[in-house]
Amino acid sequence: MRTHSISTATALAVLFSSTVLSVAAAGPASAATATVGSPAGIVVDGVGQRVFVGDDAKDRIIAADYNGKVLDSVSGIEGIFDLALSDDRTTLYATARRSHEIVAIDTATLDIKARYPVATGIGPLYVEFAGGKAWFTYEDPADGHGDLGSIDPAADPAGGTAPTTLGQLPRDSGVGGGAFLDTDPSAPGLLAIGATDFHDTAKNLMAVLDVSGATPQVAAWHDGGYPLRYVSDIDLVPGTPQVLIDGTDRHGYADGTFTAAGAYPAGERADIAPNGLIAQISGANVAVFGPGQSRPIRTYAGYTSALAWAPDASRIFALVSSPGGYVLKALTDPTLNVPSLTVNAPSTATRGKPITVTGRLSATVPLPSGARLQVTRTDLESPQGKALPAVTVRADGSYTFTDTPQAGGTVTYKAAYAGDAAHMPVSASARVTVPHATPTLTLNKNGGVHDYGTDVSFTAHLGPTYKNRTVEIWANPFGGDKPNRLLKTGKVNSSGNISATVDMTRDTDVTAVFKGDTRTAPRTAKSTAYARVKVSTAVSKHYKKAKLGSTSYHWFHRNTDPLLTTTMSYVKGRKQRLDLQVHAGGKWHSAGSEYFPLGTNGKSAVRLEAPGTSGIKARMRSVYVNGSSGDSVNSTTYGPWKYLYFTR
Repeated sequence: MRTHSISTATALAVLFSSTVLSVAAAGPASAATATVGSPAGIVVDGVGQRVFVGDDAKDRIIAADYNGKVLDSVSGIEGIFDLALSDDRTTLYATARRSHEIVAIDTATLDIKARYPVATGIGPLYVEFAGGKAWFTYEDPADGHGDLGSIDPAADPAGGTAPTTLGQLPRDSGVGGGAFLDTDPSAPGLLAIGATDFHDTAKNLMAVLDVSGATPQVAAWHDGGYPLRYVSDIDLVPGTPQVLIDGTDRHGYADGTFTAAGAYPAGERADIAPNGLIAQISGANVAVFGPGQSRPIRTYAGYTSALAWAPDASRIFALVSSPGGYVLKALTDPTLNVPSLTVNAPSTATRGKPITVTGRLSATVPLPSGARLQVTRTDLESPQGKALPAVTVRADGSYTFTDTPQAGGTVTYKAAYAGDAAHMPVSASARVTVPHATPTLTLNKNGGVHDYGTDVSFTAHLGPTYKNRTVEIWANPFGGDKPNRLLKTGKVNSSGNISATVDMTRDTDVTAVFKGDTRTAPRTAKSTAYARVKVSTAVSKHYKKAKLGSTSYHWFHRNTDPLLTTTMSYVKGRKQRLDLQVHAGGKWHSAGSEYFPLGTNGKSAVRLEAPGTSGIKARMRSVYVNGSSGDSVNSTTYGPWKYLYFTR
C-alpha cells in the first residue's frame, strides 16, 4: 500500500469532478415470373393451358403456364411483331418483320416447323388464323399503303402451289400502314381488318372479310356513311355481327355496311372472350364489361401493354409494366364484381359504454336483396376475434350496429361480405382506441438514506384492477457495472401489498411494475434509495491516547509524523477526500483537503508531516464525495473526526 503525505500548512482546494399489378379493392393477381422487354403479341392455348408471349427485344417467344411461370422459349425470330394460333392449337404463327417471314412453331415443343418468306417492304406485321390459313398484314414503303397476305400451310410447292400469297384485299382500300386483324371462333372464316393509317379520311378504315373460300370476299366495308377516327384496335364481337373499335365503340355490319351500335366507356384496346366479356385497357386500368354494359364488372389497377382472355374466360393474361420490361400476370375471377365496403367507428370510446358502428356495402353489379355481413370484434380479451350478431344491409347499402367494448386498448371491428355468384368476398375494418382504467401503484421509502449494507424492505401497494394482481419489484444499482435485477414477482396480498428487500451497498432505483390486464393499464412506481459508504480511519505513530477536556486525542511528539490509514468500501477508481483542520483562537480552521486513491483493498494511507512545534491541536476525517471521489454510486459520507495533539 502506497503512503501519501501532506503538509499541515498547505490549504488545498476541493475538486469536484454523462423506419405491377394489383386488383382494385380486393383479390390480388397471381404471382408471375415471365418477363419480356418489348411485348410482341400474346395468345392463349386453352387446350394445353399455355400462354405464348412474343419479346421483340430478345427475338424470342416465351411459353408460360396459367400462373405466369416460364415453361419454355424459342429464340432466333428476328423482329417479332405478332402471334396467332391455328384452329387446332398445334401451331403457333409468328410474324418476323425484320427477316420478312412467317415462322410456324410447334406449340407442344416450341420447335420451328417452317419458315415462310414474305417478300414485302415492311412486314409481315399483324397475324390471325382463319379459314385454314394464317392471314397477315404488311406495308409498301414506297407509297405507305397496307395490304393483306396469307400463308396456306397445306400448299404444296412441289405441285406448283405457293404457300404465300400477297395483295389479297378485295379492292383498293386506301388503307395506309399494316392493319390490325381479328378473328372469332364462333364465326369461323371471318376476318376483321382495322386500318392503322389511311389515305381517304372518309372511307376504307375497316372491313370484315369472309376468308373461308379460295379468295377473300367482302362481308362489310366502311363506305364513308359516317366519320371514323383512326383505328388502334379492332375485335369481332362473338354472337353478333359487330366489331369493337379501340375497346370502346361497337359497329354493326349485318347489312354489309357499318353503323354505330353503342359504346363502352372510353378505352384504348380490348380483347373479347368467347362468351362476350370485354377486357378493356383504359389508362392504367383493365376493366371487364359484360356485353353491352356501361359499368364494369371488375377493375384491375396497373399499366398494361397487352392482354388476352383464356378461352374459358376464367382469367385474363396481361403484360404489366414493371422495372426492366413487362411481367405476365394472370388476372383471376374476372366475372366476379368487387364490392366496396366501409366501416366507420369513433376513433375513441369509453370502456363499458355502447358505441355505434356504421358503414356501406355497394357494387357496380347489383347486390342480392337482404345481403348480410358477418361482424367480428377483436380486442385483448378476444385476440382471435369474437363474432357479433350478423348485420343485414339496407336497400341503400347502409348498415348499423352497436356494441359495448369492455377491454381497453385497440378494439377492431371487422365487417365481411362472403360474396355470391356475382360478387367477390370483401371485408373492411375500423379501429377504436379504448382507454384502460388507470390503477394506483405506490412504492415506499423514496429518498431515504441508509447505512452501507443495511437490508431495507420496500413495499409496493397496488390498488383495484380487473384480473391481474401480479407486481414485479426490480432493483437497479447506480453505476453501469451492475445490471437491473428482479428482486421479486408475485401476487399482492389481500391488502394489495408486496415487499422485497435490498442490500443497500449502493444508491439504488427500486421499481415496482404492474403489467396491466385487458381492462387495466400498466403502471410503474419508482423509489430512489441512497446508501452511504462504509468508512473508518486508523491513526498510528502516536505514543498515547488521552483526553483534552472531553475529547479523546492521539498524542504525538512534535517531530513524529502521524500515519492515517482510511478503509472505505471499494469501487474501481474511487478516492477518499482527507479533510485537515487546525485549532487556533478557540476555533477549528481548515488547513486543506486533498483526494487520495484507494487501493483495491479499499485502503488509503496518508503520512501527515509533523509540525515541529508542541501544543498544536489538529483533526482529520475521511470523506466520500458523490461525483468527486471518482464515482457516483453512493451518497456523500463523512467519516468521524480523528483528533491529534503534538507535544514535546
